[in-house]
Amino acid sequence: MLITLEGIDGSGKTTVWEALHDQYPDAVFTREPTESWYGDAVYRSLADEDADPLAELFLYTADHAAHLSETIRPALAEGTLVVSDRYSDSRFAYQAATLDASDAIDVDRPMEYIQGIHAAFSRPPDATIYLDLDPTTAAARAGRTDKFERDGYLSAVRANYERLVDAEPGRFVRVDASQPPEVVVERVESAVAALVEP
Repeated sequence: MLITLEGIDGSGKTTVWEALHDQYPDAVFTREPTESWYGDAVYRSLADEDADPLAELFLYTADHAAHLSETIRPALAEGTLVVSDRYSDSRFAYQAATLDASDAIDVDRPMEYIQGIHAAFSRPPDATIYLDLDPTTAAARAGRTDKFERDGYLSAVRANYERLVDAEPGRFVRVDASQPPEVVVERVESAVAALVEP
């Protein structure tokens, strides 16, 4: 089973991901961007305010493809639980917001465009824990340290996440990430237990 953790920056995904390590010591815990050279290229792009949005999308997509072939699919083939901190939904939500705001490319429906690119090779999650948080709180928590941690941008990203949830309500488990961290962790642990230990 592939379980993904999603939400805007500052929503607590990494805190939850780390807490789940103790609950599922035999699971494969992974994340996007990865620690591969593909992921390094993504991080370089993140640091560049002037990075071309289409080039950036394809850096993320390349990282995702390598992640699937090198980590996700082999683990799933062995019957191992995989928990990923960010996955394809992050691409759909974030890069769609980036393309939508860009004058460099004219795409009428950026999320559908990105989903179409992924359709040929990606593997959808079995379940997604969505940590929901308002953009202003999220940006303050994240520290507004890069171009993706700005209130207005995160508002567009959150709207994209809501579109994804509306399209596949059965896959997403919404958790209120405005609660104290220990409460959020407890809610996520309960949600994951219900998914893997029915």
